[in-house]
Amino acid sequence: MKAPRKKGRAEKRHHVTLQMVADHVGLTKGTCSAVLNKSAASRSVPLHTQERILRAARELNYRPSFYARNLGVKRTFMIGVVTQEIGDFYSSPIISGIERYLRQKDYFFLTVAHRDDPTLLETYSHLLLDRGVEGFITVDTFIPHPLPLPAIAIPGHRRIEGVTNIVLDHRKAAWLAVNHLVELGHKEIAFMKGSDESPDAKDRWKAIREVAEELGIHMRADLIVQLEGRDATPQLGYPFAAQLLARGRRFTALFAYNDISAIGSILAFQEAGLRVPEDISVVGFDDIRIAVHNNPSLTTVRQPLQKMGEIAARTLLNRIEYHEDGTADIEVQPELVIRNSTARASALTAVRADKGDHRDVLARN
Repeated sequence: MKAPRKKGRAEKRHHVTLQMVADHVGLTKGTCSAVLNKSAASRSVPLHTQERILRAARELNYRPSFYARNLGVKRTFMIGVVTQEIGDFYSSPIISGIERYLRQKDYFFLTVAHRDDPTLLETYSHLLLDRGVEGFITVDTFIPHPLPLPAIAIPGHRRIEGVTNIVLDHRKAAWLAVNHLVELGHKEIAFMKGSDESPDAKDRWKAIREVAEELGIHMRADLIVQLEGRDATPQLGYPFAAQLLARGRRFTALFAYNDISAIGSILAFQEAGLRVPEDISVVGFDDIRIAVHNNPSLTTVRQPLQKMGEIAARTLLNRIEYHEDGTADIEVQPELVIRNSTARASALTAVRADKGDHRDVLARN
């Protein structure tokens, strides 16, 4: 009769070592380590030999200790992701794209959020370096100076040594949005300019001005408002849309800085008695997840945010693993997504905010 096992005693598991994998394939421990850890030395190992080592590791269920892995090749396989905010509509899909790619390559990452506090940004940068990260990806963050490791900036607009910028073709994006409104017959178009705290604001505004001039749209000062702050909710756009109405200047369309400000603007217009898009058309920017669920669903310029995260992760790993020279910029292309917040401008409808009357039926010419 077998003696009962004592409670709390864990059953001893058979641990597969790197030496056991090496003995199984008849190769040196160093060769197997290089292949399994994907170090630079593995490039000198023939592909069929690499496949033998990887197959043996799978068959034996070999699981390298992180600390042993790090000790042997002086690697951590960690990336530092520095973002302005965690969980907002802009950063979340980008970080999702980063995570998806890194997971495939057996890397992981540490994320910090600085909330536009320069002291916190500097502190976190040093903290990540102390943790042994091998590179940085910044999201919606101004990089103030060169970093000691390879870095990717999303979006990036400053030329800094060692930093690769992932940038949207803002001129094409502006053309897609403004031309869409022009084709619908809109001539009196209001514009929202991004907050100075947003990395994209300057380049996007420059592109909008150039495209408006090209398409013959006069940008009137009283139909321009500049957003302030970094509110990640529709409250970002609401008060500035109300400002536009309070000025009493006729307009039939709004090109908002981003989707959040567009959704807040729609709410302000609706509360003022205006219909979107019958009285005023609204175009956003980004195509965040809730854009399609808004009422009305939002016409917007789509940034491929998740793809941008994947591109950033792939570019960074190529620089780390293969010592590729970092290009200054990688440009991605926007796409116009037409939904229900835009419609043809009516010859009878304009927007007027004086005396509390926001709809004015004009006589036909």
